Amino acid sequence: MSDPATGLNGDAPQLTHFRDGQPRMVDVSAKAPSTRTARAEAWVFLPPESRAALLAGQTPKGDPLGVARLAGLVGSKRTADLIFLCHPIPVTGAEVDVSLADAGIHITATVRTTAPTGVEMEALTAVTVAALNVYDMLKATSKAIEIGGVRLLSKTGGKSGDYQAPERLPRP
Repeated sequence: MSDPATGLNGDAPQLTHFRDGQPRMVDVSAKAPSTRTARAEAWVFLPPESRAALLAGQTPKGDPLGVARLAGLVGSKRTADLIFLCHPIPVTGAEVDVSLADAGIHITATVRTTAPTGVEMEALTAVTVAALNVYDMLKATSKAIEIGGVRLLSKTGGKSGDYQAPERLPRP
């Protein structure tokens, strides 16, 4: 039998971010802070004309890789402003790496905190915001730029334990 307020079966796991069918932010005040780390990646796939402009240093708005690094760092710190049910947590460390690969631009972010909740969303937001900034910086060279491959690579700490994503080949 399902609960009319949530629509969930009584045997099904309960949704933590809903009460009486309405969204809420979970109270984490009783959880002890612990050290947590998350690493994520994203790809920006470039058409030939965008790649050529980047390699030649002929990008109309400046250095897209440098801007992407900074954008990713800011994105990690502003995650709670963008993801509605995400707790604002202290980002105690963040690194964003942006590199040109054969498949396109590869972006990784590692984010750390000591908090009662994890930093997976901060790492994912960092790489996504960085990728969006690459697109913005290069869109004058082509509208066919694609963003993809956004995923969590690893996490440590917290109740759910550690996670390591399976290997995946870059996509063209």
